[in-house]
Amino acid sequence: MKAPFRYGLVGLLTLGLLAACGGEETGSDDGATPEPGTRFTGLIDFPPLEALTSAEVQQIIAQAAAEATAQGSPAAIAVVDRVGNVLAVFQMNGAPAQLSAIAEVPRTIDQGPLSGTVLAGADGSGLDGLVIPGAAPVGAIAKAVTGAYLSSGGNAFTTRTASQIVQENFNPEQTFQAGGPLFGVQFSQLPCSDLSTRFASDNGAGTVVGSTVGPRRSPLGLAADPGGLPLYKNGTVVGGIGVIADGVYGLDLRVTDIDSDADMVDELIALAGTAGFEAPAQIRAERITVEGNTLRFTDTVDDTDRLRSNPAAAPAFGAILGVQGALLAVNGYYATPTGTAADVLPGAAYGDAASGYVPASSLTGGSPFESRSAFVLVDENGDPRFPPRAAMDAPGGDAANRLTRREVIALIDEALGVALAGRAQIRQPLNSRIQVTVSIVDTNGEILGVARTPDGPIFGTDVSLQKARTAMFFSSATAGTELNTLAAVDSGPLLASLGVFAPDGLIPNPLGGPGQRVLLNSGASYVQNARDFIGPNALDGSIAFSDRGNGNLSRPFFPDGVQRQQNGTPSPPGPFSRPFNSADTTQNWSPFSTGLQFDLVGVNILQHVLFILGLLPDTPVGCTGLAPRDGLAFPEPALANGAQIFAGSVPIYRNGVLIGGIGVSGDGIDQDDMISALGLRRAGLRLGNGLGHAPEAIRSDTLVPDGRNRLRYVSCPFRPFIASDVQNPCQVL
Repeated sequence: MKAPFRYGLVGLLTLGLLAACGGEETGSDDGATPEPGTRFTGLIDFPPLEALTSAEVQQIIAQAAAEATAQGSPAAIAVVDRVGNVLAVFQMNGAPAQLSAIAEVPRTIDQGPLSGTVLAGADGSGLDGLVIPGAAPVGAIAKAVTGAYLSSGGNAFTTRTASQIVQENFNPEQTFQAGGPLFGVQFSQLPCSDLSTRFASDNGAGTVVGSTVGPRRSPLGLAADPGGLPLYKNGTVVGGIGVIADGVYGLDLRVTDIDSDADMVDELIALAGTAGFEAPAQIRAERITVEGNTLRFTDTVDDTDRLRSNPAAAPAFGAILGVQGALLAVNGYYATPTGTAADVLPGAAYGDAASGYVPASSLTGGSPFESRSAFVLVDENGDPRFPPRAAMDAPGGDAANRLTRREVIALIDEALGVALAGRAQIRQPLNSRIQVTVSIVDTNGEILGVARTPDGPIFGTDVSLQKARTAMFFSSATAGTELNTLAAVDSGPLLASLGVFAPDGLIPNPLGGPGQRVLLNSGASYVQNARDFIGPNALDGSIAFSDRGNGNLSRPFFPDGVQRQQNGTPSPPGPFSRPFNSADTTQNWSPFSTGLQFDLVGVNILQHVLFILGLLPDTPVGCTGLAPRDGLAFPEPALANGAQIFAGSVPIYRNGVLIGGIGVSGDGIDQDDMISALGLRRAGLRLGNGLGHAPEAIRSDTLVPDGRNRLRYVSCPFRPFIASDVQNPCQVL
């Protein structure tokens, strides 16, 4: 059942690569005794250089448009390459222009102790309830980016897969199940991110700008509305297609049923577009299980069983351009200088410098890393964007504590070595090696290094950095003080003054009242919530928070997924979450309004949407309203690409002093946890200079906020290595 966005803008999960080849396993957990199978120093296959041609993009659009015509549902169709460059946006005649019904859907819990409880909705909270004029193509771009970014040579995920893994329960509506594995990932790839690239004309001071260099930002973050699929050539992921035909940016509330044609028209049109560029059957989501659940790819038996057209017989693009629709310019993403087929762009080949990702071994002067499999990000000149460097902060008031370049290299090498020794959770074939991105930051949130395995999913680049910064920030002594400076925001007056969402403005207000709005709670309210829940020392540096521990506090139920009644009172939300079902529906949780995570970036997202509509300048580089911690040329807040609230990071300490953070993203969350935790431990053992984990006495797993349920620090998978019988690698932390 597709519903008007109870959980849209949502995103997805993580994956890996082709089968690995060759290499040796070495490593140590005690500084002396090798443990075979726990560190990989060999070389694995690099993905082939494949890219979409302009003619192929035209073919994909023409096939999708033919199905839209057969369905009687004209659509907005977007195609992107693997690193998020928008190659074309085609708006069919009669297609809905606005992105509507981004709203809470009333529904009733039908099982467990809360059976019969009506979830009344969250209209007015966060982005819930907004209707965005002219933004249907924006939703199509977000869906295309999601299909491309969540997929790799070892897995193929869609926006339907995304909807399954980002809701409050996994699987959705199965009570007493924890939140989705990638709970919160929808607020990544944000338009304000300092890692994601943008055009020079779009207020891009402080980040790399280039014609094709990725990873590009997404206008709405990652999406969970079915209708976004990856595109493949010769088994290699080369991009994604996104479709909006119904004007609704929604999600699939149940994975146990099959949507009707009317409810999945976006997905059917997108499927037709993928003909000839389909994901290999053996790596599609339905071949992958997570926590005992099989994932979903689409709601079809095969790609063609419910299509009403024959993609092979679709009219040529030249025959429909100007007849069935036109190429559409989208501010910040796609231009149409000629209005002809010449505006349809070819994609960049991932692994070529034009894509922004290259093997580190191809850099001038060679790779700085020991790992022969490392990939790095480069600018339009082919120069490294984030070469390993020393920090410029003074942790604990002493510059001698700062991370050195040698330490950053060791952290990345050890983490990549653990990753490639490990058995992937979300890749096919079985026993494939883990594929991830690793990011290191200092206590200002400055990027000290980013590197990845060859075929890690693109979304993990931005997410690994979010994770590193989040673990560092929430463990820092000034986190509470900084959050206390963030004021509550009601965007209603701004929107009404622009005439965008007011009843007498560009479109009717379907909710009534003086105009639609985005409501953001103050940072101070979250700080007080945390101190009431944890204790008066919360967010003052006395507790070391991993992203797993922070994520425990960011769910709408505590403990995670437990929807119970106690003396007539439902389970409380974590202190960083909005409540799930309060009487004041403007305060309720949804994927559009997760709590502190969203409230840090809501203004940035709203400003960017208004920029796309031509009403405001673009959001500046650097998310959140927090003040910068550094004094660099382009000072940014410590969470400059937003916060992340699912596992895969730990703070970095030296002799008990917080000095930075390490984040990992690209496979299962337990795998990400293990790589960050063991990467840090082994770098410390290798260097022998006090670098390592937080003291055990201050880690988040020492806290039992409700007197019964302990927070977590890290959680490692069982028997995770390909060439080793080690069963609990994190017991040494």
